[in-house]
Amino acid sequence: MVLLAKDLMDREVLVLDEATDVLSAAATMVQRRKGYVILTRHPGREPVGIVTEWDLLEKVLAPGRSPREVRLKDIASTHLQECGPETPTDEVVARMADLGVRRIVVRSGDQVLGVITSRSVLANFRKYVDRVSAGIAGFQGPTG
Repeated sequence: MVLLAKDLMDREVLVLDEATDVLSAAATMVQRRKGYVILTRHPGREPVGIVTEWDLLEKVLAPGRSPREVRLKDIASTHLQECGPETPTDEVVARMADLGVRRIVVRSGDQVLGVITSRSVLANFRKYVDRVSAGIAGFQGPTG
């Protein structure tokens, strides 16, 4: 009963062009309830970066920059943390913890399949523990 990256990933990925201004991106992030946006240079193309809500705080708001004037490409992390859909979740979670990241992009070739977030890990962890516990309980004999 091994969970894989494809079991945890959110398939509704928020993707915007890297030239989008931060204010528009933030409004879209709020509307879609996402704490990140994956950047592309052309719609449907390979991702070139990621911007998170922390990037907005640290690189735009705290220094007093105008969200209307800053473009996503100006604040993006260009090194995406990625894994394949068949990667066991223990590897994914260990990598997230080791690197101190809250998101990992799930890809197959050039195609983004989804994003695993710390929120999706936590939401699925309880269900997984409940299933494992029920399986163990089924193997236990009567007590007494």
